[in-house]
Formats: sequence, structure tokens, C-alpha cells
Amino acid sequence: MKIEVLGTGCAKCAALENVVKEAVAKSGKFAQIEKVDDMMTIMEYQVVSTPGLVIDGKVVSTGKVLSVDDVVALIND
Repeated sequence: MKIEVLGTGCAKCAALENVVKEAVAKSGKFAQIEKVDDMMTIMEYQVVSTPGLVIDGKVVSTGKVLSVDDVVALIND
């Protein structure tokens, strides 16, 4: 599983990255977590509001910091 956190370095982006790390640990699954801060890459996903969360190439959230439980649910889908 590949999880990407899209954002240019704002506080919300960093917060979401920490939530994702905690959620992956809680889920017990193996996931590659990548922070994407390149605007061209973010635009390729058509994300206009950061932070964005991408799981296995699919945008699952934009513009908000999810809770750990929300991210665990998305990982387990």
C-alpha cells in the first residue's frame, strides 16, 4: 500500500502526515508513506486544497486533517 500526503509544508500538512503514521501503526498494515510537496505533482491529482491524502493512487481526502480513526478506516477499505 502506498499512502501519499500532499501539501507544501503547512501546519495542517504536517499534522496529517503525523496522523497517517499513527494510523498505519495502529492498523498493523505495511504501508509506504510519502510526503509530496511538489506543486506539479499535487496538481496532477487535481487537488486544489491541501492537505490531500492519496491511497494507492486514489485521492480520498482534501483540505482537512482527518482523525487517526478516519485514516485507519480508509486504510482498511
